[in-house]
Amino acid sequence: MIRLLDILSFFLEWGYVLVLLKMIHTFLPLRKNMPARLAAFLVSGFLFPVIIYSNDFAGLFGAFLGICAYIAVFHCGQWPQKVSAVLVFYPAIIAVNYLMQDIGAGCFFAVSGAPPSQTLGWTRKQLLLSAAFHTLSLLLRLLLWTGAWLILRKYLQRAVSNLTVKMWFLINIFMLAPCVAVFTIIYFMPENPLIVYPICIASIFSSFCCLYLVCYISDSIRTAYRAKELEMRQAYYRERQEAEERVRCVYHDMKNHLLVLERQLQSPEATEMLEKLRQETSIYEDYVHTGNNILDVILRDKARLARENHIDFSVAADLHGIDFMEPLDVSTIFGNALDNALEASGQLPSGQRAVLVKAGKIRDFFSVLIENSCTGDSKPSRGRTTKQDDFLHGFGIVNMQRAVEKYGGQLNTGCENGKFTLKILIPIPQSSALS
Repeated sequence: MIRLLDILSFFLEWGYVLVLLKMIHTFLPLRKNMPARLAAFLVSGFLFPVIIYSNDFAGLFGAFLGICAYIAVFHCGQWPQKVSAVLVFYPAIIAVNYLMQDIGAGCFFAVSGAPPSQTLGWTRKQLLLSAAFHTLSLLLRLLLWTGAWLILRKYLQRAVSNLTVKMWFLINIFMLAPCVAVFTIIYFMPENPLIVYPICIASIFSSFCCLYLVCYISDSIRTAYRAKELEMRQAYYRERQEAEERVRCVYHDMKNHLLVLERQLQSPEATEMLEKLRQETSIYEDYVHTGNNILDVILRDKARLARENHIDFSVAADLHGIDFMEPLDVSTIFGNALDNALEASGQLPSGQRAVLVKAGKIRDFFSVLIENSCTGDSKPSRGRTTKQDDFLHGFGIVNMQRAVEKYGGQLNTGCENGKFTLKILIPIPQSSALS
């Protein structure tokens, strides 16, 4: 039975290592090559389960240096993030390990009555109880870290590196508190060990709260940037719409003036000049009317870019009756989608460039289909970008996804046979459908 408990303890301990390794990896990704990942797993198997006892300065400081070296060697990221990872996970690891070990040992001695000063005189029953309490403490530790991982993983995944060095510096100052508290209370152990428990628990809670603070600030920066970007986009399209109206008024009069001049000037040079002028202004005669002013301006602007880049740009869009979407969301969806389509198609030879846009009502759904020719290795991206400035770019697909999900819709992408396809399906609210 003792042998079985020892085997179970072995798996529980390595399970705990895996969960903690995954948790740190979500905050700071491991290096990509497989030998480094395997080495990280083996090193963490000896580093993470460390138990520090009272007045053990060498153990406390050695564990700190070990975690620093582990983060520096095996994980990617900038140095402020690595410092934060150490300040968050070091006190949590030390405090949790100490609590589980000390609580398990206290419960064992209280139940078994075994003398704590020696182990040679223990009976088989006491040895069995010792193994059982040790296994139980490992199980509780695994459950605690698994619970922390399940709660914090969505925040860990959003902890991106878009904070400035000054922001990281301020956050790391706050993170020093739980680290210093755990180090001090375990080294200067008071006469009553129970005093250590609240401080260790508070340090664990503070570490995870600081981690949440990092994610919250990061999210706030990204949200503020996206709001500013979308606000500027909406203002731009509003100005373009007003400019389009003014130009179309001028064109209406100019068309009549050209007819008069053509009748009065019969020379070949004048006729050629008038024909050229008519072609340059004819683009305003084929103005797309979709039933949505914002989309009209977007399509007009993208059609101009397509002509300049010799891209075949086809549109069949009808948004009459589709009035439940906010203008900002229309701009987000179509603006980003067409920017991506034109950019991808523009990388091909001139005769192969094509973009197709279809949008309209299909039964009780608003459907959007955007297709563009692309290179064979083009792949959809979520939250990433091929541009060098990955802070100012890379939010296109993410913003589109959020805008679509806001109305309970779905966004799907695919690339096959040199054609990239973006499909959006949004249910039309009952009130909008009835109107």
